Amino acid sequence: MHAKTDSEVTSLAPSSPTRSPRRPVYYVQSPSRDSHDGEKTTTSFHSTPVISPMGSPPHSHSSMGRHSRESSSSRFSGSLKPGSRKISPNDAPLRGAHRKGNKQWKECDVIEEEGLLEDEEREQGLPRRCYVLAFFVGFFLLFSLFSLILWGASRPQKPKITMKSIRFEQFKIQAGSDFTGVATDMITMNSTVKMIYRNTGTFFGVHVTSTPLDLSFAQITIASGTMKKFHQSRKSQRSLTVIVMGNKVPLYGSGASLSSSTGTTSLPVSLKLGFVVGSRAYVLGKLVKPKFYKKIECDVTFDPKKLNVPISLKKACTYD
Repeated sequence: MHAKTDSEVTSLAPSSPTRSPRRPVYYVQSPSRDSHDGEKTTTSFHSTPVISPMGSPPHSHSSMGRHSRESSSSRFSGSLKPGSRKISPNDAPLRGAHRKGNKQWKECDVIEEEGLLEDEEREQGLPRRCYVLAFFVGFFLLFSLFSLILWGASRPQKPKITMKSIRFEQFKIQAGSDFTGVATDMITMNSTVKMIYRNTGTFFGVHVTSTPLDLSFAQITIASGTMKKFHQSRKSQRSLTVIVMGNKVPLYGSGASLSSSTGTTSLPVSLKLGFVVGSRAYVLGKLVKPKFYKKIECDVTFDPKKLNVPISLKKACTYD
């Protein structure tokens, strides 16, 4: 058999002239192309017997089966696409290794994707925490600035205290003895101090307290009075009256110039009145609460001729 072209048909002559004439058998040449991994493409021809309708070939069943198998293989090889190759049993280990490698690459891709997701979550979570921290820091700074402004605005608005007068109702000196039995001159006096307290704050009230009002003679406290605590609202004022009194206070050697047969002094007596007033303002609750202190000292002269007469203190006091 000699292959010429794809459409060429070859007829075989009878093998022996003595035998009876046989019906012709035709063989059709079909090309098949096999390509293997980019190598050169070779063309092979396989013969497929075609039985003439005039009769059947004198070949045995085994011959027909062989031709049928060859025809099937040739058709299968001809149906392969260019660039493909046949799969042989020897290629099975390579395919398994290739699949294993693909599986490992897929696992690596999954791990890398998980790492990227974790990095994205970390990057997304960090700004969120930064925003929360920035909010609290900004709020703290703004609140501190607002509090500082309020504190600075409240400092110049200090309370004002004006001393009005003092009136002596009783001023008596008599002989006596102290708690240890030592004989000395004793003084008993009663007086009333008046003043005006004014809160100049425009947006806050104040809580007012005071130290005892001490009336002293020669550095000896001969009378004392207490001012009650109170609250003063913004831009308001009130008049205060404090009772300053002392009962049988020993004078020791200082009372020699004050004693007399009438039980009172006949000469003017220089006294000193002193106390400290404290004011606390609650501007922003208990967070902003400025304090104001005022130290007041007054020089007072007691005149026996002016008993029960108010003595002005407007020009007799100092305010620190």
